Amino acid sequence: MNRDTAEPTVGSLPGELAREWVDYHHESAATSTYVYDFVWDYTEPAEGPFCTDVDGNVLMDFTSHVAAAPLGYNNPKLMERMEGFDLVDPLKMAGQDFYVTSGDLDDHPFPTPADLMHRLTDRSDHYGMDTVFLSNSGAEAVENAIKISYDHTGADYGITFRGGFHGRTLGALSLNRSKSVYRRDFPEISKIHGVPFCDDRTCDAQSCTCGFFTGDGSQLRKLLHPERGAIDPDDVAYLILEPVQGEGGYRFPSDAFAEEIADLCDEHDLTLVVDEIQSGVGRTGEFWASDHYPFEPDVIASAKGLRVGATISREEVFPERKSRLSSTWGGGDIVAALQGALTLDVIDDYDLMDNAVVRGRQFQESMRDADLDPVVDVRGKGLMLAVEFDTRERRDAVQTAAMQRGLLTLGCGHKVLRILPPMDVTEREIDLGVDLLTDAIADVA
Repeated sequence: MNRDTAEPTVGSLPGELAREWVDYHHESAATSTYVYDFVWDYTEPAEGPFCTDVDGNVLMDFTSHVAAAPLGYNNPKLMERMEGFDLVDPLKMAGQDFYVTSGDLDDHPFPTPADLMHRLTDRSDHYGMDTVFLSNSGAEAVENAIKISYDHTGADYGITFRGGFHGRTLGALSLNRSKSVYRRDFPEISKIHGVPFCDDRTCDAQSCTCGFFTGDGSQLRKLLHPERGAIDPDDVAYLILEPVQGEGGYRFPSDAFAEEIADLCDEHDLTLVVDEIQSGVGRTGEFWASDHYPFEPDVIASAKGLRVGATISREEVFPERKSRLSSTWGGGDIVAALQGALTLDVIDDYDLMDNAVVRGRQFQESMRDADLDPVVDVRGKGLMLAVEFDTRERRDAVQTAAMQRGLLTLGCGHKVLRILPPMDVTEREIDLGVDLLTDAIADVA
C-alpha cells in the first residue's frame, strides 16, 4: 500500500466474509458495544489511517481505535524500531516485582517498563511528579489514582463531574455521570458527589447556562463552603476530572470553569485527579490536555495511546507500605511497555504534537467552511475533534453513511461524532476525510 496515494475503496460493507467472522465472534462473545461489522485483516496492507478488511475493502480509520492506536496502522517509524525485538516467553511477567532488560543500564537497545516510567516522569515533572504505577488498562489507572488519593488524604469524599466517564470497574463506575446504563443497579462507592461540567467553552461566570456557575458563585464553591457547604473540604479525598470529556461528548471546558477548578484546589488544598486516558499522550497538541488549562493535577491516570495503564503522581502521594498497591501483570507486558516507550519517542522525534495542532486546525476550518445545515458545532484541540449534529438520529445516519464511503468514525455523547485521526495524519488525508464526511452529511441531509 502506498500511503501517499491510497484512498478508500468499498464494495460491499460488510462483505460476505466479514459477516461470517462477526457471527463467529458473537457465538461466544458477551454482548458489548459493537459499532461496526468491520473485520480488519491484519495480513493485508495497512498504513497510517488506511486498512484493509477481510473482504478487500480499503477503509480510512479516523477512530485510532478510540485513541488507543495514536500512530495508526503499521507506522514504519515504530515498526522499524521494534522489528529487531525477537518474541520471547514469557511475554508477560509479574511487572511490579520482577524486572527485565536487554543489556547494560546505559546501553540497551529496547526500552523496558522502567524506561517507560522514566519517560512519563520526564513529561510530568512540571507538575512535580516523579513516581509511576503501571497497570493493564485505563480503568485500573483510575482505580489506583483514587486509591492512592484515599490513602494520602485519609478523607472519604470524592467529587466528580456530570458527563464524566472513567471506566467500567466498580470503583470507576461510581465516578461516572454519563449514560445511566454504565452504572445502573451496580453497587457503588459511597460519598461520591457530582457537580455540573461547564460544557460551553465560551462561557463566563455571568453567561453560564450549564448550571456550574450561578448568581452567587459556582456549584462547587458552594458545595465546599466551610460554613454553608454540604461537604467539609478537609473530608474530600479527591476531585476527579477529564480535562476534555470523552464519552460524555467531547466537551471542552471554558476558561472560567478551569480557573474556578484551579482556584478551589489551591484554596482548599484539594487532591486533583485528572483522567487523561483518551486526551493524553499528545493528542490535543500538548502532552497532557491539562497543560492547556490553569489547574495543576496531583495525580494523572493515563492509558490507551500509552499502550498500558499508568498512574502518575509524586512519591509522597503514593502509599509507603509495601503491597498496599500491587498487580501481577500490571506493567509486566514487555511488548506493550516497549510499544508505549517507542510511541512516546516517535511523537517527540517527528514533532507529532505540532502536527496534531496544524492538522486539527485544518479539519475544523474545512468543516466550518462547508457550512452544512445539520452541523451545529465543530470543535476540538489538536486531533481530538468533534462534529455535533442537530439530532442523534442524524449523527447515527451520518456515521453509517460515512462508513459506506470507507470512513470510520465514532459517536459519543448524545449527538456528537468524534474524529480521531492518527497523530501523523497528512494534509491530503485530512482533506480526503473531510470530503468523505461532508458527502455523507449532504447525503443524509
